Amino acid sequence: MSGSTERLPRLLALVPYLLARPGIPIEEAAADFGVSPKQLRRDLELLWMCGLPGYGPGDLIDLSFEGETVTVTYDAGMRRPLRLTAAEATSLLVALRALADTPGVVDTDAVQRALAKVEAAVGQAQPAGVVVGLTMRERTVSAETRSTVTEAVQKRRALWMRYYTASRDEITERVVDPMRVLIVEGRSYLEAWCRSVERVRLFRLDRIDAVRVLDEPASPPPHARPTDVSAGLFRPEPGQGVAVLELAADARWVAEYYQVDDLVELGAGRARVWLRYSDPSRMVRMLLGLGDQARVLEPESLARQVAERAEAALARLASHPSL
Repeated sequence: MSGSTERLPRLLALVPYLLARPGIPIEEAAADFGVSPKQLRRDLELLWMCGLPGYGPGDLIDLSFEGETVTVTYDAGMRRPLRLTAAEATSLLVALRALADTPGVVDTDAVQRALAKVEAAVGQAQPAGVVVGLTMRERTVSAETRSTVTEAVQKRRALWMRYYTASRDEITERVVDPMRVLIVEGRSYLEAWCRSVERVRLFRLDRIDAVRVLDEPASPPPHARPTDVSAGLFRPEPGQGVAVLELAADARWVAEYYQVDDLVELGAGRARVWLRYSDPSRMVRMLLGLGDQARVLEPESLARQVAERAEAALARLASHPSL
């Protein structure tokens, strides 16, 4: 008797296979699946007990036997292909792209083939507001820098890089001592000792604007330790505020680009998110840039600051009609 790890995929494939070949001889079907006719009969007997919730007449898979042939007379919905939601497809694409850009981890050719199939399916039914483009940005940019970063990690060489810090909305140049490359929540990171702040930092590869290997060894101090990411990448910091925002479909990128504590779908591509921030002035600037695509629900003080800044800007504009 075949093991359960072999039997389950066979059971899932049997119904669509038999639907495409009504009246097929059991011996021929068994040969196609590489099992004995006796084992195939056991599988068919098990299928008789499978179906939809309720598990009564009209819910279970039904088969018809005539002599040594078999036909599916009721498929219980198993003829329909699996369909992913937009969010599920996006998560799958992020993971596949991260794997495809990591040499030596998996069969990259197989991953690229799977990626092409999922992308094709998503392209046919992708609703507005699903941010697939951001994952493409991560893939294209990291593809240019990954080999340099990997070389530095493997050869234990220091790195110079120009890096964009989203929380401060600024680009800085720094020298780091690489420790490792890791994938967390579908994104690729370089973990390194940052000489500028003298601490271990995680740098997203898609936010590295430029990078080069230096002709000096990497030398993180003895007390530098890898970051524990088992409970998630980001942890709340003392003094941080939490903004509750309602985002329109065209502003959904905020939930992909910044770490959010929670996200609630509101329909039509809209979402409510909980976003932590340390600097209110930077949060106000980001919200002003979003215009009517974002609305501050909480805290009231943040909503008031956004309104006051917007009114001040309109007043300045009105006082300079030539602008």
